[in-house]
Amino acid sequence: MSVTAARASIPMERVQDKGARHCGRVDSTHHQQKLTRSKSLAETTCFSTMKQRAHMDGDVMITGIMPLCTLGIDHRNSHASRQEENKLFIFKNYQYVLVLAFAIEEINKNPDLLHNLTLGFNVYDVHFNSWTMFKNPFICLFGKYKFPNYSCVRGSSSIAVLTGPSGVVSDQIGTLLGLYRFPQFTFGPFDHALSDHNKFPALYQMAPKDTSIATAMVSLLLHFSWSWVGLLTTQDDNGARILAELKVEMAKNRVCVAYELVIATQDAYNHITVNRYINLSSASVLIIYGDNNSLMIFMIYIEQIITHGKVCIMNSQWDFTLKRRYFMIGSLHVPLIFTHHHVDVSGFTDFVKAVKPSKYPEDIFLARLWFLSFNCSDSVSDCVTWDNCAHDASLDWLPGHSFDVTMSVDSYNIYNGVYAVAQALHEMLLHQTEVQTTGNRKGELPSSTQLHTFLKNNQFYNSIGYQVIWDKQRKLEPEYDIMNVWNFPEGLELEVKVGKFSPYAPHGNQLSLSENMVQWSIETTETPHSVCSESCGPGFRKSPQEGKAACCFDCIPCSENEIANGTDMEQCVKCLDHQYVNTPRTQCLLRVASFLAFEDPLGIVMACMALCFSLLTAAVLWMFVKHQDTAIVKANNRALSYILLISLIFCFLCSLLFLGRPKTATCILQQITFGVVFTVAVSTVLAKTVTVVLAFKATSPGRRMRWLLVSGAPNFIIPNCTLIQVTFCGLWLGTSPPFVDTDAHSEHGNIIILCNKGSLTAFYCVLGYLGFLALASFTVAFLARNLPDTFNEAKFLTFSMLVFCSVWLTFLPVYHSAKGKVMVAVEVFSILASGAGLLGCIFAPKCYTLLLMRNRNSLHGFMDKRQSRRNKHT
Repeated sequence: MSVTAARASIPMERVQDKGARHCGRVDSTHHQQKLTRSKSLAETTCFSTMKQRAHMDGDVMITGIMPLCTLGIDHRNSHASRQEENKLFIFKNYQYVLVLAFAIEEINKNPDLLHNLTLGFNVYDVHFNSWTMFKNPFICLFGKYKFPNYSCVRGSSSIAVLTGPSGVVSDQIGTLLGLYRFPQFTFGPFDHALSDHNKFPALYQMAPKDTSIATAMVSLLLHFSWSWVGLLTTQDDNGARILAELKVEMAKNRVCVAYELVIATQDAYNHITVNRYINLSSASVLIIYGDNNSLMIFMIYIEQIITHGKVCIMNSQWDFTLKRRYFMIGSLHVPLIFTHHHVDVSGFTDFVKAVKPSKYPEDIFLARLWFLSFNCSDSVSDCVTWDNCAHDASLDWLPGHSFDVTMSVDSYNIYNGVYAVAQALHEMLLHQTEVQTTGNRKGELPSSTQLHTFLKNNQFYNSIGYQVIWDKQRKLEPEYDIMNVWNFPEGLELEVKVGKFSPYAPHGNQLSLSENMVQWSIETTETPHSVCSESCGPGFRKSPQEGKAACCFDCIPCSENEIANGTDMEQCVKCLDHQYVNTPRTQCLLRVASFLAFEDPLGIVMACMALCFSLLTAAVLWMFVKHQDTAIVKANNRALSYILLISLIFCFLCSLLFLGRPKTATCILQQITFGVVFTVAVSTVLAKTVTVVLAFKATSPGRRMRWLLVSGAPNFIIPNCTLIQVTFCGLWLGTSPPFVDTDAHSEHGNIIILCNKGSLTAFYCVLGYLGFLALASFTVAFLARNLPDTFNEAKFLTFSMLVFCSVWLTFLPVYHSAKGKVMVAVEVFSILASGAGLLGCIFAPKCYTLLLMRNRNSLHGFMDKRQSRRNKHT
């Protein structure tokens, strides 16, 4: 990055550190020194004899009307009979004269331009706010035109006028020049008011139009994440245009306007308005756009009204040398200045270092600058060779904040303006040669009217290869350098280039910035923060605050199963069904498939229990088959016992269908198998109960009960009841069969794979039918529990049905409250528990008798036991 700074080798004792000096007297902090110095300058007679201009001879002259001094009023001289006008010399603006001289000398030395014709210049001072200060000398410059009530000694050979940088001055001069179509070149910022060709037919603006200044400034805001910004512009056409462009560009990039101020010249001292909007606002960034003339007063006291920590983003028209000196500790605000980028013109710095009054004896401004800067002798002098000045004095001794030896933007525009005149003159002379115009070329110099004709469509490359185009539609967009002002004690300042904006770079790479070179306000080293509301971090979304700008919002956490993985998100993003939200709600994670697998501890326990109960039931069946001829086996309908044991084996095994990853086939089989097998088991219990009742009723008189028992009517209960259950199952499968389903909401981080029952009505019909059979069996067994018989198993059947009904009544509420693996485990446990209840309550006593009470498992044993009981009673 380039740095515009004061040279470290400057002999500071020889240089006064003020950015502005009196043209007629010096402005010092010490009153006595000021009076003495003013008197010395006034008594230097050579100044009174010199013409108030800077002059260089030439065949064709270019006139420059530039602000080299500014006006003020000195109220402090009590001996004066009237208020005396006080002229302050603006050191920085003298570079305009130097660059004009540099460009003309460069052209005069160029053998390819203006053969046998030389350029010269006359420069006059014009003050910012006074037309009367330049009216008389301006009129006398152009003696070839007749002005009422004015007469000049001789005509002028001036062919073009350079004005600027103030658009107001250029407007006033251009109004008169336009009447005579006299070419006028403005070197100040582009002014839309001056682009009216009907009003200014001969005016050419050297500065490019700020077509991308709004984009450049907003890019800087985005770079630092500044979204809450104030706007301040001047009350003119330029300010209105830039304000509109800034608001559009800011809206596109979601940067909000905290406030906007339009300042007119007469409002510059409105402290109340400025304080209300700027200092009381939470916005730490202020964009200021305006020309130096309109905002000069505001600029002078800007450090007083802007509080600590404010960042001012400005355009290039600001001149910080007009600040008040008593701000000794540096700026309380941070200026970031956008200035047009231009290539350095080689040789200009060396040219400035070599400038001396003896080289330009007709330049009163250089003479005054030399006298004020280098403590020259107060004795009578010719204002060319000062007596007691340092012989090696040079303009590069001056502090960089008051005079810069590198070419400024306005000076670069002057440089291009001079080359534009030279190129047009060259083309005009070539045209005259080709058409062989009459008259002697040396006797008749080119006229300004002829020059205007060649300037209209002229475009050229200057000495450094930059293309200059007049057509505003074809003008190239300017690039911008971003300057930061570094502050030092005693008001010393350095302009440091910290970045660049190029509209020709790819989008996203247009802005380049060295943040480590930016000097923020004095007491902070961190980047300033300027937002209406703090950013909403990941996991939160923005909720606009009613009645406020879009940048003012509240942060609300994302809803369930929604994420926000960025900052300042307008809406949260919903995760897919197979994904779940992490705890901070910043990421969607894949859900883990959850089902009761054989490998799970709970699955292993359930599978082992099912196999154990199945093996135990098979062992009981084997025992009954082995002892099939014993009384206890025969007495309780041996065939029904076999059927019940076999159905219980299948009941235990069907629970295995509920384990493992659900599939369509297993989902259908587990419900149908469960319903049919348990129906066989419960209907078998009902058949055994009915058999017990019929066995006792058959001993009573009457043939019907005996016929029912002998004919095997109880055996038809099983197929008939099973057929009804099969019908229910068939209807279930035909209407809405079970299917594989997923549940992504019951367990965080898991997606439950389960068997959906399909039709809950059909499921509860199957379950209700089982309950009906169980209740019927319990009722019949309960009524037959006290029938007299040694092998009466009615009590055992009653207890088995009581256990069965209790298990499934408990199952219903637990099943509906459970989710995932637990729900499946509850259903499997209910199957195993109810089956185990039937097995234990019905067959455990029989197995006890078969294994341990064998003497009771025969007719002799039964008769002996009965006889012994009778003997005890007798």
